[in-house]
Amino acid sequence: MRNQRQRSQLLLLKDVEQLGRSGDIVHVKPGYAWNYLIPTGRAVFPDKRTLRNQANLKEQREQQANLDREESELVAKNLEGKSLEIFVKVDPDGHMYGSVKPQDIVLLLQENEQILLDRRNVLTPTIKELGTYKISLALKENVPAQFTLHVIKEV
Repeated sequence: MRNQRQRSQLLLLKDVEQLGRSGDIVHVKPGYAWNYLIPTGRAVFPDKRTLRNQANLKEQREQQANLDREESELVAKNLEGKSLEIFVKVDPDGHMYGSVKPQDIVLLLQENEQILLDRRNVLTPTIKELGTYKISLALKENVPAQFTLHVIKEV
């Protein structure tokens, strides 16, 4: 019971990663509510007026989710069977200087395929050796995508 008194009930106006989607009523700690969610316009305290708006928020979120899902499925279809190359510097023994990080993969997709992603969408861990890798992505609405990446020695 004590833990419940320390939590604030909020109506989300925007999606908040790992918390909820717009239109959801969530329970969060007061500091998170007052210092982040409310000042950034992501949530409000629910009252009669905002609760009437909840149905509209959920409907808009569902429409946006459908659009995001369609867009993600199209991107996944375009990436299917694709093979991209990234060139890296190596030492005389064939060991890479550094590694290929998710951010490098995001930049590669942006430059070559005009696909805008965030590094959190790349599910493949950091690559530290030359070779061929299957890169897994989680697009919007958790649509999976995969492509082949060849990590090649820079000449």
